[in-house]
Formats: sequence, structure tokens, C-alpha cells
Amino acid sequence: MAAFNYTALNQQGQLRHGVMEGDTPRQVRQLIRDKELTPLTVEEISRKESSGPFRFQLRRQMSASELALVTRQLATLIRSGTALEEALKAVAEQSDQDRIKSILLAVRAKVLEGHSLAVALAKFPAVFQDLYRATIAAGEQTGFLDLVLERLADYTEFSQQLRQKMMLALLYPVLLTGVAFAVVAALMVYVVPQVVKVFENMGQELPLLTRGLIMASAFLKSYGLFLVIIGAGLLMFLRFTLRNEGSRYRFHHLLLKLPLVAKPIKTVNAARFARTFSILTASGVSILEGMHISAQVLGNLVIRQAVQEAANRVREGASLHKSLAQCGFFPPITIHMIASGEASSKLEEMLERAATIHEREIETMLSATLGIFEPVLILLMGGVVLMIVLAILMPIFDLNQLVR
Repeated sequence: MAAFNYTALNQQGQLRHGVMEGDTPRQVRQLIRDKELTPLTVEEISRKESSGPFRFQLRRQMSASELALVTRQLATLIRSGTALEEALKAVAEQSDQDRIKSILLAVRAKVLEGHSLAVALAKFPAVFQDLYRATIAAGEQTGFLDLVLERLADYTEFSQQLRQKMMLALLYPVLLTGVAFAVVAALMVYVVPQVVKVFENMGQELPLLTRGLIMASAFLKSYGLFLVIIGAGLLMFLRFTLRNEGSRYRFHHLLLKLPLVAKPIKTVNAARFARTFSILTASGVSILEGMHISAQVLGNLVIRQAVQEAANRVREGASLHKSLAQCGFFPPITIHMIASGEASSKLEEMLERAATIHEREIETMLSATLGIFEPVLILLMGGVVLMIVLAILMPIFDLNQLVR
């Protein structure tokens, strides 16, 4: 049995979309007619994915919150003794999103064909990442799939909450910056030229600050749109250039050389590595496989390559903490906790503690940075506005002196 996407017309001529299970497209068309609908298209989901992966990814990806909910529901059903294929069907029927229902029914179809859940999930790599699939595979091998699903749901929910916290924390500074630049641009482009007209027929030499303001205003008025286009073009060029792995590697290497940027990048990647490695270790994944999978979730290519090289050293017989210490990108506390975990056979627990420490450090750094950024931005923009006001008022003061 497979899952099919269909489009059909009801008796009023309205278009209907849905997902239905069946053995063949012909059987699905008949089931659609039984619902008093006229089938237009019937297409197998897995076949549709293989024919157009880019289109499929755009239309059928799950958000982190949706993935966490699906994972939690599957864990609850499997823990209660429900068979895997029935659990997948039940979760699909409970979802009101056709794209989620399509994915789950396609996964169920693969399971019914005799494939493992991890293999079935591999049909949708854009939805179920390497970490997710490897953890599921380990849970199936050890017989603790429900526990693994619970752990994955916790991890997905935690990642979503952390992402939301960061977005909310950055929202106010971004809005403040945008409004500040918009106000200054409006003053320079619209207000200053109107004020300048007052000084055109005065016949006196304007102060240096006023002349500078007039020149800046004229420049922005004449070339402001051109500058915006150049800035957008540079951003697009940078984004296009960074698609190349070699260019992205050099860019990431440069970031690790910048004093104020290197430490946050290292801390974020250390937290992500420790959290991912902890989940994989707790699920029964081997150390080597866990290191390779954990390396794939790291955002910095330089650190990712260093972790992969560390995995090669572990394969050759070196200890985990010494191999990671040679990378030079992990904080000392992470190395010490991993060494303690190796010595006490509590690697999972120590990795989780290291991840928690780094995540709290990230939140502290973010709060401190934003706490400094906001007043500094207010002072800078206040200084800019003060300069504009002084440049306008100084000729008026000079004129008053001449009148007296």
C-alpha cells in the first residue's frame, strides 16, 4: 500500500486536495469517486518526490514545532503498545496539514513494504536530518524506539525554544536599528533640503558643519537609491559566492580569526556538538558514527573538518578528549568534562552538562551584547541627530549676530 496525493472536483465544481492510501492509482481514483468526487490527478508521493526534489522540499517541509509534535505523538503511541504502522497512520489522520499527512503516509507505505523506520525516513532527508535518522536507527536496533523518540522530541522542542528566544531577543535591536536609519535618511533626504533653501539667498558663508550636512544631503538624495542597489548587489554576490564550499571554508576560517566573533562561534558550535553527541551516545550510536553525524550539524566548516579529523584519530586508537583537544576549537571545560565522562563511563551525562553550560553561556553573551548595543545605538543616533540640528541652527545663530 502506498500514499497518493490527489486533486478532485466536488459536485459544485470546487477543487479539493487530499491524501489517500491505496495499492494502485486506479484503486485510489475509485475511492475518490466513492466520495462523490471527480478525480483530476492522482500521484504517488514517493514518486513525486523523486521527480522533483526542489519542488518537493519547498512544499513539504515540516517546521521544528511540527516535527516535535509528530515525534511526541509517535513516542506516546508506540509506548502504549501500538504497532509502528498503525501509529504512523493515527498521527497522519490527526494532522490537519496535507503536507504532514503526505510525509507520514509515505513513510508508512515504506514501513509496510518491509523497510525499517530509519530507511523510510531517509526518503525525506530535508525533513528528517541525519541526526534524527541515525537516532531512530539506533533505537530500532536496541529495541527502545519509544525512549529514543521521546528524547528526540525533547531535543527538537528545546532547539525550537532556543531559536525563538534568540529571534525575540534580536527583534527589538533590529527594529530599533531600522527605525533609526529610516529617521536619519528621511531627515537627510527630505527635511535638510527644505531647510537649505532658507540659506541660499543669505549671501553669507555657511559654517563648515552646515556645508558638510548640505553635501551629505545632496549626495544621499542623488545617489541614495544607487547605494541601496549596490548594497543589495553585494549581499547577493556574497551569498552566491558562499554557495561554493571552498569560498565558504575560507570565509569561516576568517571569522575564526576575528577577536570579537571567534569566541561566540566556537561556543555555539561546541554547544551544538555536545548536545548532538549526547543524544546519539544515549541512543546507542557508536562513538565514531556519533562524531561524524555530530560534525555534520556544525555550522562552521573549519570546525566541522577538525571534528572529522578527530574522529579519524579516534579510529586509530586515540582517546576522544585528546583528539578533540588537538582541534583547538573546543573550550577547555568541554575537553575536561569529556575526559571525565570517558574515565567514569558517563560520557552521555557529561556531554549533556557541557552542552547546558555552553547554552547558558550563549544566552549570557547574547543578553550582554544586546544590553550594550541598545544604549550605544541610542547614543550614536542621538549624536547624529544633534549634529543635524546644530548644522541647521548655527547659520541662524550667525544671522542673529549680524542683525545685532
